[in-house]
Amino acid sequence: MAVSTEMIKQLREITAAGVLDCKKALETSGGDLDKAVAYLREKGLDAAAKKASRETRDGLVQVLVDEAGRLGAIVEVNCETDFVARTQEFQAFVEALVQQVAREEVSDVPALLDRPFIQDQSLSVGEHLTQLVAKLGENMVLRRFARVERDGSGLVEGYAHPGSRIGVIVHVSAGTDEVAHSAPFHELAHDLALQVAAAAPQYVSPQDVPAAILEAERAKYWAQVAEENKPDHIKERIVSGKLDKWHQEVCLLSQPFIKDSDLLVGDLMAQKAAQFDTTLAIEEFVRYELREGE
Repeated sequence: MAVSTEMIKQLREITAAGVLDCKKALETSGGDLDKAVAYLREKGLDAAAKKASRETRDGLVQVLVDEAGRLGAIVEVNCETDFVARTQEFQAFVEALVQQVAREEVSDVPALLDRPFIQDQSLSVGEHLTQLVAKLGENMVLRRFARVERDGSGLVEGYAHPGSRIGVIVHVSAGTDEVAHSAPFHELAHDLALQVAAAAPQYVSPQDVPAAILEAERAKYWAQVAEENKPDHIKERIVSGKLDKWHQEVCLLSQPFIKDSDLLVGDLMAQKAAQFDTTLAIEEFVRYELREGE
């Protein structure tokens, strides 16, 4: 039986499910409206659709790093309340999802939602999430994920702050495997992960700041001193000082080290490179904080 637009509209009015879900339900049920409603309710699609507009202000950030420190994964999944975030079912889903991100190279959130779920290949990640929404009664959103893999000597280190509201992955390279496998190097990588978690840098170094962002920041500071009765070279010095201070806020290597505020992270890296007698570099980091930027 052909499924008409009117039939889809009627089913949507009853269940609030999406157009494609309604079409599939009607096709599966041979056009029988009651059976289509039952199909959607069994799949949890009607309940999920009704909750889709509700804000998700809680959730979890989960981090996973393999034993060799070669690969790390991080995910953020949002829900409505801390109560659901603390349930075994929600935590198990997030844990499974970070394992899936670690195992599979997926381009973006829609692609991940379409992948077969790691713990039940008969369902996609999105379908499993929909069923979880129906079961726990709250809207849930897979917000973002990242995967970091090193190639060469070094370490991928992960850190999840107690409460799973902040998570970090840091990739630190070393010139030799001997150094990379040493306890002092692992301690350094862990300290850097703690630094990223606590100080929330946005870039590794000032050289990584996009030109447009740097110029916008410079223009903001010039606007602040424009009306001051000072020579331009003094104003330039003031602006440069403000930019230096801003770099200490947003660039990891320019930040004061959390364990010694008299020492910049860049100086720490130089000291450790001399101590280990090899090259060291912070290649990249990922920091997620629950609901940041919203």
